[in-house]
Amino acid sequence: MSEIAKFVNNGAASITPAVAEKVLRQLPQWKLEFTQIRAPQFPHLVDQLEFLADAVEDAVEGAYKELPYAAVAQAVFALLYAHKKMGIIPDSILDLGRADDSSVVRAALIQNEKAFAVYAGTQGVDWRKITSQP
Repeated sequence: MSEIAKFVNNGAASITPAVAEKVLRQLPQWKLEFTQIRAPQFPHLVDQLEFLADAVEDAVEGAYKELPYAAVAQAVFALLYAHKKMGIIPDSILDLGRADDSSVVRAALIQNEKAFAVYAGTQGVDWRKITSQP
């Protein structure tokens, strides 16, 4: 397991249903924030963040009950991490500032690829557009 996957797993272990509920209330604002990300080196990042936000909304609100809690917790952690301005690499650093965000998001997607692919299919989302590949 990669170091970034371990990081995501450790972070997700602290995500309780109460934390997920709190993040749910923030998601409308965060979705707007995510659309403002300009990171051409990570062309899928905005779509991936929006996808994870939608998955968390549907799972936490009970509209989609088939997503395993581990996938929800990793998605919540990835959203929290991407929302923070300071991370392993501060977002303000040109060309590299979103590399850590992208890695955390991709780790959550890759580790839960089957579950997220099924969710995407039920939502009419083309999984290939959300690709977990760089």
